Amino acid sequence: MDGPSPRRHPRWGSRLAALLLAGPAAACSGETASEAGPEPPPPSESLVPGPRDVRPGAHQRDTTEPLVLAGHATLTPSRLPVALARRVVRGEVRTWRVLDGSTARLRLVDGRGTPAAARRALRTVARDPRALALVPGSAMRPWVRAAVVAGVDPLRRPAAYPLRVAGPSPPTVTRLTVGGDVMLARGVTAAHPGDPTRALRPLARRLGQADLAVANLESTLSVAGAPTQGGDSFGAPGVLDGLRDLGLDALSLANNHTGDFGERALLATIAAFGGSGVRAFGAGRDRRAAGRAAVLVRNGVRFGFLGFNAIGETPAAAPGVAGALSVRMPPRTGPLDRGDLRHLLGLVRDLDRRVDVVVVLPHWGTQYTHVAGPVQRAVGRRVVAAGADLVVGGHPHWVQGLDRVGDAVLAHSLGNLVFDMDFMEQTMEGVLLEATFWGDRLVAVTLAPYRMDAGFSPRPVPGPDVLADVWRHSTGPFALR
Repeated sequence: MDGPSPRRHPRWGSRLAALLLAGPAAACSGETASEAGPEPPPPSESLVPGPRDVRPGAHQRDTTEPLVLAGHATLTPSRLPVALARRVVRGEVRTWRVLDGSTARLRLVDGRGTPAAARRALRTVARDPRALALVPGSAMRPWVRAAVVAGVDPLRRPAAYPLRVAGPSPPTVTRLTVGGDVMLARGVTAAHPGDPTRALRPLARRLGQADLAVANLESTLSVAGAPTQGGDSFGAPGVLDGLRDLGLDALSLANNHTGDFGERALLATIAAFGGSGVRAFGAGRDRRAAGRAAVLVRNGVRFGFLGFNAIGETPAAAPGVAGALSVRMPPRTGPLDRGDLRHLLGLVRDLDRRVDVVVVLPHWGTQYTHVAGPVQRAVGRRVVAAGADLVVGGHPHWVQGLDRVGDAVLAHSLGNLVFDMDFMEQTMEGVLLEATFWGDRLVAVTLAPYRMDAGFSPRPVPGPDVLADVWRHSTGPFALR
């Protein structure tokens, strides 16, 4: 295991990170053209009335979509007043003064008009944290961030968003929340006797707002056997109903603790999900069962979830052998096993043919580091190439970075969601990954940071420190600039 490294607090050089930290009073700040020097002509005005401006009976919803102010992925959301947002759209805001108090020039890129113009605008924003792009909501991609106007996220609540542009009405929106490692035994049980799922209550509202919520369960639901990892054997019987009531719809069992009390307890854990209202995936009574995806339908969209374990300790599922779907790879289980990888990729391809959205949860990597190993990136890209839309890893116990792979997102580690690792700061914090889909297309990925308290309850925090650790170790458009 790698030891902890000193926490660093990098200076946030991005003007965009502060874009929406300015409150409504910022709109009252004065600004003149002389503060920024000569400017190119403002983008052409193509705003149409927002929902509150449309006269009764108007059929606005079929002819407009959100006009999004898109910024760098590291943008921090808050409230941008409508009046200020409209000034930005009209090209009247030429510096960042009314946004973050600086005199840095605001680069406004008009991506309206054609799909090619929107793509160019988003590429510019991904490279330049001082740029904002004006693009239709349908052009958005998960590697940029939509500004929130009047408290409304244009991708999550498109019908309520006040800035509109001519275009097709958005399809149905589905929100997926993915959490990190959930361990409800040992110190968590001691802190919450009788119901360790109470530790998650500070996030209940956030989990409940999602159409789908999934996480990795690192506790068996049975202790009917001898502990295989001594004091690091985690059993938490009776927690499934509480996890369901908190809003979790599916749980991965593809990790190194599902086998902590032997085969009998592993099979009892799998059986406990029957009729519970929560789906399990990633482990089974044999290799075929362990590779069976959990498929859930929301808003007419079929989501398929697969998980695999690269850490070992839980037996690898095989013909006639219960265990987790496994891929042997560094750092724990040897060099990358090509046969294991081929089997996994075949499962992903098959699932991609049967569902609209494929989500893969690997359990991989080195503990206690923000740095994802090269093999994680290589395997993650192969999984995306096979058909995954989203890959979200766990096991390192610290947050790690994000990569863009085409229009898919690879998140290497979300950190602990609930765990009794109070021996270092980084193991007591993490992020929820919140993915937004328009129909079957991933249009946004946002991270909601939290820190655990003394009772191991994750509590939302503003998150510059937590998120800086993510962005500093991300690549491409997710990298802190």
